[in-house]
Amino acid sequence: METITKNIPALALRGLTVFPRMTASFDVEREISVRALERAMETGQEIFLVTQRELGVELPEEKDLYEVGTVARVIQILRASNSMMRVVMEGGSRARLRRLWQREPFLQAQVELIGEEKSPRHGTRTEAMLRQTYALFGEYSELLPKQPESIFTTVMDATDPGFLADFIAQNSNLRYQDKQSVLEELRPLMRLRRVNEILKREISVIAMEQDIESKVRERVGQIQKDMILREQVKVLQNELGEGDSDAEFDEYRTRICACRLPEETEKKLLKDVDRLSRQPFGSAEASVLRNYLDTVLDMPWGVETKERVSVETARRRLDRDHYGLEKVKERILEFIAVRRLNPDARGQIICLVGPPGVGKTSIALSIAKAMNRKVARLSLGGVRDEADIRGHRKTYIGAMPGRIIEAISRSGSMNPLLVLDEVDKLASDQRGDPASALLEVLDSEQNSAFRDHYLEIPVDLSRVMFLMTANTTETIPRPLLDRMEVIELPSYTDEEKLHIAVDYLLPKQKKANGIAPAALRVDEGALRTVIARYTRESGVRSLERELGRLCRKAAMAFATTDVKRISITAENVESYLGTPRYTRDEAAKTDLVGVVNGLAWTQVGGEILPVEVGVMDGSGKLELTGNLGEVMQESCKAAMSCLRQRAAELGIPTDFYKTKDIHIHFPEGAVPKDGPSAGIAITTALLSALTDRAVRHDVAMTGEVTLRGRVMPIGGLREKTMGALRAGIRTVILPKENEKDLDEIDPNVRAKLRFVPVETVDAVFAEALVYPKAASAARLDTVLPGAAEGGKLPALRV
Repeated sequence: METITKNIPALALRGLTVFPRMTASFDVEREISVRALERAMETGQEIFLVTQRELGVELPEEKDLYEVGTVARVIQILRASNSMMRVVMEGGSRARLRRLWQREPFLQAQVELIGEEKSPRHGTRTEAMLRQTYALFGEYSELLPKQPESIFTTVMDATDPGFLADFIAQNSNLRYQDKQSVLEELRPLMRLRRVNEILKREISVIAMEQDIESKVRERVGQIQKDMILREQVKVLQNELGEGDSDAEFDEYRTRICACRLPEETEKKLLKDVDRLSRQPFGSAEASVLRNYLDTVLDMPWGVETKERVSVETARRRLDRDHYGLEKVKERILEFIAVRRLNPDARGQIICLVGPPGVGKTSIALSIAKAMNRKVARLSLGGVRDEADIRGHRKTYIGAMPGRIIEAISRSGSMNPLLVLDEVDKLASDQRGDPASALLEVLDSEQNSAFRDHYLEIPVDLSRVMFLMTANTTETIPRPLLDRMEVIELPSYTDEEKLHIAVDYLLPKQKKANGIAPAALRVDEGALRTVIARYTRESGVRSLERELGRLCRKAAMAFATTDVKRISITAENVESYLGTPRYTRDEAAKTDLVGVVNGLAWTQVGGEILPVEVGVMDGSGKLELTGNLGEVMQESCKAAMSCLRQRAAELGIPTDFYKTKDIHIHFPEGAVPKDGPSAGIAITTALLSALTDRAVRHDVAMTGEVTLRGRVMPIGGLREKTMGALRAGIRTVILPKENEKDLDEIDPNVRAKLRFVPVETVDAVFAEALVYPKAASAARLDTVLPGAAEGGKLPALRV
């Protein structure tokens, strides 16, 4: 038999199969499908209809299409809209997809026509198969009463097994995978058998569905019957004077009137009580209304605690609970003083920002105790649903008020202190942005009539004092941050940690572990060792854990031996806590060429950051290592350019950038480093390596450098100077513009360090580089012409 192939447009069908000799009507929306139809109409060609394997594929490839489809002829096209066409097709013959050789702008396929096998002669086997099909389709039609009569008549009149199988598959509500399996079966009798198998399965499934629906309908009818009977019993009880529903409604009305609510709110709640009284017994609406009224009436309407506005009492409370943090305490006391002079002032919104473990949440609780306010804490970390703040509409199943209203109910007062913890860790997704929902809550001009979605009545939040905590302000949206007064809590110095450990943490751990105050003695040296070598943090949480370990070790010794008193010193602390986790940062002991002590800020304080420069003969390559960020790499390039512009003045070869390979390295390569404040340290290290002059080992420096040699201001000076002192540094070079920040530095640090403010790198070179003793002042002026001027800047010792 001769094989016939055609190159014709192809139309990929989703969830639909068209059979030969059958008429099908369907909608076409995809661009490639519309173009294929237009192409077929323009050329008068037939079109190949083939079903997709997956419905979700928008631009199908050859592997996404079934192999067997139908070559069809377009009968009619109706354009329903600009993007949709309704077409009527008549199937011609089966065809096999050989190659999909075009995908855009429409599908074009090479197909091989499949000849229709002749139906076998009508024998006993064929007649039995036909009768089985008639019976199964009759049963199937009875289960589907909406089946058109014409379809049933056509089936009963058909005697061709192949046509009958195709007709039933085309006009039955079957899965497209089942229809495709019928289309792919080329033998008429086997095709009819496949249809019979599918009909048997469909009859079983439909019968099961109808059985389930019948049971559900029966159950619903029983529930309705029970509800009617209960209503009748309720009416009879009321007629006999045995009903108590009116007492419940009267109680609600009494509670509403006792709350002293605004007139509008009171009318709404009384209206809801009237609606509840008209609800049938056991209805879902009655349950929703009861829950709503109970939630509203549980609010502490009209209840406010009498505020304590004694500044001295608050000062004593804060000093007793917290060491240091003088600026934070001062701002809180100012707020209390204002409340004393103006009791009607609106609630304040304060945001405490600082690293973990510095006492943000505990300060908030101390403020509540000092002011005699009820307190409620809300953790906002990970909250990503707006309804968590504003509540759910009460029409939803399981609806509840938002966290703000819930916290006020929990506090039992309408003027509590609400602590919103971790406000910087709010998230957002398709359910809304909770940070935006907080804008109204935290705006003192708007929150006097805050409406929760669940309550739907105004709630006055202007008397509420909000206190936020956050680790950083970078992730807080700007409109939200604009409504807060930010108070920064810096990391604790080693001296502050020592005082906190002696006055707060150690007594607390002794009590928690059942140790008498005099039974365990931990001297100052041991505490300093624990702080420096067993913890590395901004706060004191790890320190408290380590002191807890010491107390547990001591408790074990008291319980298992006859020891009555234990003394822990710097010498024996390692036997209790094991090998130290951290090594102490120490500066070099001798002056070295190409090595400069920079200063770095970290989340757990400051530390020295050595800069090493190596100069080798080469071709002008610059190598940067040490896990540097983009800004730090730019600082290295700026330092190179600064020296190149002044090479002759500084006594270095003017072509060093061509004849020397320079390697700049920052030790601890696994630790990421970034920022511009190492600029003067890099510049000094480069000059030292290029001129073979050593750098003073007891000097550390921080500051950004410009191409012209100016020293720009930096941040984190407080932490950096503490790191310098820990490392044994005696002199710190800093930008002149940061001189004003020296007042922020810990007094103990100021007393032990010498500070040299500078404006240019010349002053840095004059202070940091070690020159031969025989060198004259004239030579210094020749090599560093700006050094003399820079050297006039006073060395500040405080």
